[in-house]
Amino acid sequence: MQIVHGHTHVPVNARGAVIAIGNFDGVHRGHRALLARAVTRAKEMERASGVMVFEPHPREFFHPAEPLFHLTPLNRKLAIFEQLGLKLAFVENFDAHFASLSAEEFIERVLVAGLGVAHVIIGYDFYFGHKRAGNPQMLVDAGAKLGFGVTVVAPVAEAGEVFSSSAVRVYLAQGDVKGATQVLGEPWRVIGKIVGGAKRGTGLGFPTANVPMPKGTALAHGIYAVRAHVDGEVHNAAAYLGTRPTFDNGMPVLEVFLIDFKGDLYGHHIDVEFIDFIREDRKFDTAEALVTQMDEDVKKIRDVLAGPA
Repeated sequence: MQIVHGHTHVPVNARGAVIAIGNFDGVHRGHRALLARAVTRAKEMERASGVMVFEPHPREFFHPAEPLFHLTPLNRKLAIFEQLGLKLAFVENFDAHFASLSAEEFIERVLVAGLGVAHVIIGYDFYFGHKRAGNPQMLVDAGAKLGFGVTVVAPVAEAGEVFSSSAVRVYLAQGDVKGATQVLGEPWRVIGKIVGGAKRGTGLGFPTANVPMPKGTALAHGIYAVRAHVDGEVHNAAAYLGTRPTFDNGMPVLEVFLIDFKGDLYGHHIDVEFIDFIREDRKFDTAEALVTQMDEDVKKIRDVLAGPA
């Protein structure tokens, strides 16, 4: 997949594409329906299929003091886009200049002059331009005048629930990772670099890979059944997120115990898929009582993860 940053120096071979526009945080099933429409329309028009995303997220730009819970970092988004068959990704730097563009300027400077779009795919709730003055109907009307097509995709839902990034965040805040998976279409994951810890898990017989959680992440504290991807291999694992109330009530760090694994993972990158919630975090009277519970947790996690990956 070809990645283009900005709209002012777009390669000739990247112009004239069919593009889907949005933030696509989580790339959930609603997003995937919209992106699939872009791929299909591009084939019909014999054009390249593409996607436009904004970095940083506009909400981060306008409210920098309020950490945003990112469901998917940019590199993960790009990987999913490629898996879905998109050939181009336009990454727009959402800065003060970009935020100041009027809706008309966004259409004329970015979509027409910059990208030379052939067709645009947007969601029913897509608003754009300074103070979000642009709406889907405005884009449809502009496309008719300026020579590009527009498809507006209706809400995608199941059992009366519209798929949305907000719904995923609510599920994760409650520890309902199965609910999040249902909306996303795949398990939610944390991607990071393994760092050193207090080695307390090693002393208890459960050595863990410690992974700093991305800023703003709001996941319920507790024990989870997860699958850990490290160096091209997939491991069944138990994950703990919490403040370690039995010991120090410190800052939350994701601690991942790879079942039946021996080795040093310090400094490696890890990709942790959350499969199921096992239990809430709680304080134990003794370290021995905690170890007994951890043994039970791992047995349950083995059963949960016994199915296909």
